[in-house]
Amino acid sequence: MKVGTIIDGISTDIDIICKVMNETGVKYAEFQSCNGKRIEENTVEDAKLFKSVADKHGIIPCCVTTHAFAGIPIGSLEVGDETYNKQMELLKNGIAIARVLKAPYVRSMTFTKAIVTWGYHGSEKWNAGGNQSWGKFLKLFEPIAQLAEDEGIDILVETCFNSMNTSAYLTKKMIEDLGAKRIKLLWDPCNALYWHEYPTVELYESIRDILGHIHIKDGKVDCVKAEVDFRPIGRGMLAPYLSDLADALRRDNYQGCITLENVLKPDGKDFIDGYYTDIPELIKIFG
Repeated sequence: MKVGTIIDGISTDIDIICKVMNETGVKYAEFQSCNGKRIEENTVEDAKLFKSVADKHGIIPCCVTTHAFAGIPIGSLEVGDETYNKQMELLKNGIAIARVLKAPYVRSMTFTKAIVTWGYHGSEKWNAGGNQSWGKFLKLFEPIAQLAEDEGIDILVETCFNSMNTSAYLTKKMIEDLGAKRIKLLWDPCNALYWHEYPTVELYESIRDILGHIHIKDGKVDCVKAEVDFRPIGRGMLAPYLSDLADALRRDNYQGCITLENVLKPDGKDFIDGYYTDIPELIKIFG
């Protein structure tokens, strides 16, 4: 297994990022924001600079983590409209940046979901919008899947609490329904806690064939109160599962990256202190 970090959990200055990564023994960098901008808003020339600095420090890019299509309600979007085309251009630029960085993966987000995707015995009318959103989701994502094929690069879709694929289960269904060989799962099990999906070994075994990349953070989720409290890794709701998951990944000789998503801000401190808190534990469990 390869342990990495999402770099903007450290800084958006590439020199600082690389120095801190080397200081903490982390070699794999997931590029989400850099140079004060989301990675897909940078230029290819910017990416060349990032790559030269990373190479100087022995840092290996593992993913270009764009926010293309993030936060856009599925009902407000159509293939080919102005918003869709703008997001596709951002995704394409993310792919161009990945080429420069020599990163094997690019993330695309998957629109904002309706709370109920399918309904039955009347719920399809009153709660699920006629059960139309999943079909539209697949239609909207077909050009992205085709782009991955055309570009010869794997595009990751992340389990996000407000996306169309809120769980690993739904991501697997999405990939199977699309028949998309170049779409892979970016598994963030903490995000899926909002939807009561837990990272058991049995769940991992059901999705390992589509698994490309893993994010780890930890927290305590209270869906009734609509709140989440981030906790140090191993002190939140993922605690009962992480060691068994790590053992299963080792058993299967998992070759992908497990990256820290540093979103922890300890009391009276800053996010970089969250990084220094969590990265030793991530290495201990998955290194």
